[in-house]
Amino acid sequence: MHGIYLHHHTVSKEEIDLLGHAGNVHYLEWTLAAATAHSSAAGWDWPRYAQLGAAWVVRRHDLDYRRAAMLGDALTIHTWVSEIRPASSTRRTRIERGAERLFEATTTWAFIDLRRGAPTRIPAEVRDAFTVLEDGP
Repeated sequence: MHGIYLHHHTVSKEEIDLLGHAGNVHYLEWTLAAATAHSSAAGWDWPRYAQLGAAWVVRRHDLDYRRAAMLGDALTIHTWVSEIRPASSTRRTRIERGAERLFEATTTWAFIDLRRGAPTRIPAEVRDAFTVLEDGP
């Protein structure tokens, strides 16, 4: 069981926009990368989901940008599952530079049958791989 997962990232030159800070789309990319890494660390990588015939897709993102990430910043991305329902889950993410909070996201994920492209119940083996924590760090 995995609760809060920590993912690390250093802001690269390619992620800097015309305003001189990390472009907004990159925060979302980092959020998704952390979620994928967390799932893999919990034993659920893409090949295992494909074998199961079901996987997660995003239904909704709620994003809150607080401060800008700059070139070379070492970021810590905290991510955790805050709720699991029969065919969906909610994941929360916080991105920090040291003790400074830069970004928060709440993402609703639907668990879908890959053949039908429709929601399906989350099997116990997937559900049990994640610890549900309402509040994070």
